[in-house]
Order: sequence, then C-alpha cells, then structure tokens
Amino acid sequence: MDHIDAIPAGQGDVAPTGGRDSVDAKGEPSHSQPGQINLTEREFLSDSYKMDYPKRGTAVIINNKKFQPITGMGERTGTDVDANSMYGLLDKMGFEKIFCHDNLTAREMVRKLQEVARQDHKDSSCFVCVILTHGEEGYVFGTDDKVPIDDLVAPFKGHNCKSLAAKPKIFFIQACRGTELDSGIEVADASEMEVEMEEDETIVRRIPTEADFLMAYSVVPGYFAWRNSARGSWFIQAIVDVFTKYWDKLDLLTLMTRVNKKVAYDFESNASREYMNRKKQIPCITSMLTKDVYFKKK
Repeated sequence: MDHIDAIPAGQGDVAPTGGRDSVDAKGEPSHSQPGQINLTEREFLSDSYKMDYPKRGTAVIINNKKFQPITGMGERTGTDVDANSMYGLLDKMGFEKIFCHDNLTAREMVRKLQEVARQDHKDSSCFVCVILTHGEEGYVFGTDDKVPIDDLVAPFKGHNCKSLAAKPKIFFIQACRGTELDSGIEVADASEMEVEMEEDETIVRRIPTEADFLMAYSVVPGYFAWRNSARGSWFIQAIVDVFTKYWDKLDLLTLMTRVNKKVAYDFESNASREYMNRKKQIPCITSMLTKDVYFKKK
C-alpha cells in the first residue's frame, strides 16, 4: 500500500512544541574546525571535482519512523527498507563511515549533523546525508517537532566546515513538501584559460559559502511524497536502482535525471482512498554544484 510523508489534507495543522530558536544551528561555535583544503591550479579550474582523495567520505542516514502524538504524524511504514537500501548502496560506493540514526528528535537531528561537520574531512572526497521522515515545505520532522532544512545544512557550509569546502555535499531528502496531489497527464508518443603554474603548486581562492551542495528532494514544492509500506519510498527505490547500475559510470546530475525519469514514469499510487489513487510524483533537484561529480571506483 502506498502512503504519503505528511499529514493528509483536511486532518488539521501541526502545532510545533518548540520553535526555530530551540533547534537553530547558526549560533554554534566553529573554532574547532580543521583548516582549509589546498587545491592545485589545475584542480581548481577543472570541470570535475577532485574525487581521488584517500577516502570516499562520510555518510549520515537519519531514519525517522515513529513520531510523538503532538506532531500529528503517523508511523512511516516502509522507511526501514529505505534506510537499509541506502546503507547498502553507500557501502558499495565506498563510503568508509556510514552513520545510521533512527527516530531522532528535531534537536538531535541538528546536533548529530553538527558533530559530523566538526570532524576533519580533509582526506574525504565528499559528504552525503540521507533524511527519511515526514515533512512540509522548508521543514522536515524529528520525532517531536519540525526543524528547518536550512538548520541541518548550515553546519556544512564553507565557512563552517572548511575541510569540506570546494567538495560535493549531497543531501537526499525523502519527505513531503506540501499537501497537493499530482494527477499526472496522459501524453501520446510522439575560450580556454592557459595555466603557467607548476602542477603541484597550491593556490588559495575565494568561493561562495553556499557553493557545492546538491539538494535532492523526493518531490517538488507543495506536493506529497509517496512511500510504499513494503518496498519503501518511490524516490529511494529509484535512487538505489539507478545508482546500483551506473554510479561509477555517469556523473551525479545525469544519475539524478535518470532517477527523476524512473519516479515519473514507473510509479503510480495505489492507495486505500479513491481520491489518492493513480497519482504521480516528480523529484526536485536543486544544484549549487560548480563541477561534475564522478564517483569513480577506487
């Protein structure tokens, strides 16, 4: 049976118990951060990220299944399938550290990601975070309250996590972003810069603190995101299928375009309520990447 990762329309609003101040990450000190990374001129100007650091990197999976009554959110059956599938995929892709956290409160979600951001990632090529939970536009839910997505991302921005600056930071978010249902529509078939520096000479450049993120949402703003109680969410099923086949062959944005296609073409809801049957979904990819991401085998 297919379910949605939000409160169905007409069942009332969520009354948060805390507030933005209780889970805000912006005031956290960053004095313990490792120093900036060094890139050669060739590496800095390349159209592809440097992905041959000694380690692939760290990944975090936050899997929220059960929620306190105050949230108005039901149990997310099928989410454990998503969490296990993503763990297996990330392990296959060579991520050395994969931290799995179940049923975190809003405050715990922020703190766990702050802890990871404080670590030294200088030997890592990238960072991945998978968030599986209920949500609404701009927010995802801990077991007790909602938290702004910005508060979860903030610790990894260039000025807060210098050892991940100029490296890909990838967030996969399986959560609703509203209460709209997509009924779908039927369609018929129908100049080079010369570099004179030595290759091993390092340089220091200024880059935007917001750069080098990819935010992969399960659905576009305003809509429900679907999840099957036995097979997991459509979005994570598609990611695992596409990445398993092509992760070491295609660049990240091409992979995510294939994911979009699979979700859009291969899935249609089969729900207990007639008005929720035969609905469609399209993921939404927001990229602040500045280069191509290729996960080459080590």
